Amino acid sequence: MIIVRKLMGYGLLVLVVALGGAWFKFDSYKDAPLSGSDEVVYYTVKPGSSVKTIAKALAAENIIEHPRLFEWFARLEGLAQRIQVGEYAIDGDMTPRQLLSDMVTGKVVQYPMTIIEGWSFKQLRAFLAQNEALQHTLEGLSDAQVMSKIGFPGEHPEGRFLPDTYHFPRGTTDVAFLKRAHQMMDEKLAQLWEARAEGLPIKTPYQALILASIIEKETGLASERPEIAGVFVRRLRKGMRLQTDPTVIYGMGELYQGNIRRRDLRRDTPYNTYTRHGLPPTPIALPSAAAIEAALNPLAGETFYFVARGDGSHAFSVTLVEHNNAVIKYQLKGRKRAFSSNP
Repeated sequence: MIIVRKLMGYGLLVLVVALGGAWFKFDSYKDAPLSGSDEVVYYTVKPGSSVKTIAKALAAENIIEHPRLFEWFARLEGLAQRIQVGEYAIDGDMTPRQLLSDMVTGKVVQYPMTIIEGWSFKQLRAFLAQNEALQHTLEGLSDAQVMSKIGFPGEHPEGRFLPDTYHFPRGTTDVAFLKRAHQMMDEKLAQLWEARAEGLPIKTPYQALILASIIEKETGLASERPEIAGVFVRRLRKGMRLQTDPTVIYGMGELYQGNIRRRDLRRDTPYNTYTRHGLPPTPIALPSAAAIEAALNPLAGETFYFVARGDGSHAFSVTLVEHNNAVIKYQLKGRKRAFSSNP
């Protein structure tokens, strides 16, 4: 009996030591680096995945070494049911605690994408279609169908999406991305409209968007936006035609092959500001917030003309005589053609 008791005592001691060792290992595991590697790997938690499935998959991809410990940790912390789907970036210096925290808080990988000011909607669609992190659902749809799908049926798409850098998780749909960029443009336009100068010949936010798109396409130097805006606003006030090449190019569509000829300036389209007064019917590009602000707060002055110098800047003139002299000066140097030769 004494021997049995001693054996039971020894067995209990061994069990206690073993449990203590296991607990120490488990406790140390939670805050130990996963591998110590500098390499960043990516793992996607799919919908419906259990913590056991996730742990096994992480081990299979050599991201963690002890899947059972990871699973137990998640369950003991009450986090097993709170892991969110998505793509996660994992480096070897992370600990199981940090990895689990990222998965519970949904700290998924965010992909950047920049919409460039001055792009057309056609260019924006082509750019979205090339992004492999987006889920593509718009292929084969017309522009009108795209606008209906994002919730704005009947709205012309040109100029409606704010140029900026956006971040989104893998699997975001192109529809969701466009909705966000559209909302950002609406908010920015409304904000800048409220801060507009008084007495502008622009009656609606949409007209401001149209003018801003022209300013965007005419501007080589960001600092010149307000001055270019001033020229256009003064011409609108006096009833002068805007006579700006970018609108002609937009109206030409696929006919434009890189050069504007004299007959192109004479061919009437709704966008030809050489043949028609006022603003064109829609924006011609995606204007930046800075271009919208310039349209709504143009620089005061007396200039009515400008011509490109060829280095991105423009020479501004008050009179037609001054302007024609500037045209001769810069066109004789082989520079690109001037803005507006006649009122």
